[in-house]
Amino acid sequence: MKTTDLATFDNSSFSIQANLFKRLTWYYFNLVILKSSYFPFVKAKSIFLSMFGSKVGKGIVIKPAISIKYPWLLSIGNHTWIGENVWIDNLVQVSIGNHVCISQGAMLLTGNHNYKKSSFDLVTGEIFLEDGVWIGAKAIVCPGVRCGSHSVLTVGSVATHDLEPYGIYQGNPAVLIKKREIN
Repeated sequence: MKTTDLATFDNSSFSIQANLFKRLTWYYFNLVILKSSYFPFVKAKSIFLSMFGSKVGKGIVIKPAISIKYPWLLSIGNHTWIGENVWIDNLVQVSIGNHVCISQGAMLLTGNHNYKKSSFDLVTGEIFLEDGVWIGAKAIVCPGVRCGSHSVLTVGSVATHDLEPYGIYQGNPAVLIKKREIN
């Protein structure tokens, strides 16, 4: 598999696809509803995400203290689990399939900077987590990565390139260690 194409923007040309009012309103909803450890109501979280443009499936679980940068650039499939302290830093589209597990403290990062340019231009890439993917605790998925169906990124690992379907990946950068067998 090939890592998704990355887009480079000079720092003045990047658009987050929402007006200032929407961004500010989301900032406070995210702070009070999602980032809070005191708001356990999963259904309400799903409704708020939908109100701000997320495509949200049924039967999802959103644990406390998560952060989502821009919900209008997020789709979540059915029966997906998002653990405590997950950070979805989606400057561009993040697509999460059905029956996906994103464990505690994991990060999905869609942006980085071009350190080779003095202007430090923004580089972005969409992230795709196909059906059945498991992102382990404290693992990181980098910009432009597609995690193939039922692949696993183990605890603390960093996906810098696409993960093959049913592959189990470990390390920094993550490498294939074996195939996942599901009974």
